[in-house]
Amino acid sequence: MLTAEYAVVNAGLDAVALKPKECDVRRALDIPLDIVAIDYEGRDHLPDQSVLARLAEEKDVRLTTPVRADGFDPLGDDSRFEWLPEGVGRVLVAGHGAYLTEKEQKRAIAPRLREARAVAPDAWVGTEGIERIALAAGGTQYELLSRRTKRDVRALRAAGFDGEIALYAPTVLSDDDDEILDAVGAYVSRRRPVARALPDECETDSDARGRARKILLKASRDFALIGSISDVRKRVDSLRDVGVDIVVGYPARGIDEFTE
Repeated sequence: MLTAEYAVVNAGLDAVALKPKECDVRRALDIPLDIVAIDYEGRDHLPDQSVLARLAEEKDVRLTTPVRADGFDPLGDDSRFEWLPEGVGRVLVAGHGAYLTEKEQKRAIAPRLREARAVAPDAWVGTEGIERIALAAGGTQYELLSRRTKRDVRALRAAGFDGEIALYAPTVLSDDDDEILDAVGAYVSRRRPVARALPDECETDSDARGRARKILLKASRDFALIGSISDVRKRVDSLRDVGVDIVVGYPARGIDEFTE
C-alpha cells in the first residue's frame, strides 16, 4: 500500500540527484534512498570536503567530476582527486560548457575519460553528448531519460552489454499539469527535439498555452518521470524491465518532495 510518508521509495527510485546551487546537500541524509549523486555546477559550488565525508558515512555518494576541468583533469591538474574524501565515488563527465572555461572546453575528452576510468574504475560515466566514447570507456553508463531510452537500452542488452546502466530523470510526483510545467517545462524545452518543435519565444512554464503547452506536456512525459506515485512506479518498473539497473531522480519541485 502506498503511503505519503515514503513517497519517493514507493515511486521506485534508487537514488537522488542533488544540485548544490539549489539546496544544502546535507539534506540527502533526510531522503530514504541509499545513493546520492551530486551535480557539478562550477568550482564555487563544490560541497565542502567535510560535508561529503559526512554524507559518505551513511550514503553511497557520487560526485560529478568533469574530466576537462582543472582539478579533475587526469592529464593535467588533478589536484582535486586527492581532495575527495575516502568513500566518495565519482561520475565522470565531459562537463557542461557553462561550468568550464574556454580553455577547458577545448580539451580532448576521450583520452581524459580513459585515464580517469583507470584511476577510478568504479566510477559512473555520464553519456550525455559522448555516448560512444562513454560506452568505449566502460563502467556504469549514466544516461538521461529520453524518448529513445527503452529502445537504446534494449539494443545495448541485445548486443551483449552486461554492464550497469543508471538513468537520470527529473521527477515530479504530481499529475497536475501546471505543477509539472513549472517544475520541468524549462528543462524539457532545452532538449533538442523539443526546442525545434516549440514556437519561437513561447512560455515554458504553467503560463504556456496552445501548441506550446501541448508539446511541453508531451515532452515532460518523455524526458521526465511525472505523475502520481503509482504512475511513476509503473514507468520505473517498465524501465527496469528493459534493462535499466539504477533510476536516479532529481527532485524538480524541490528537495522537500523527496523527504516527505
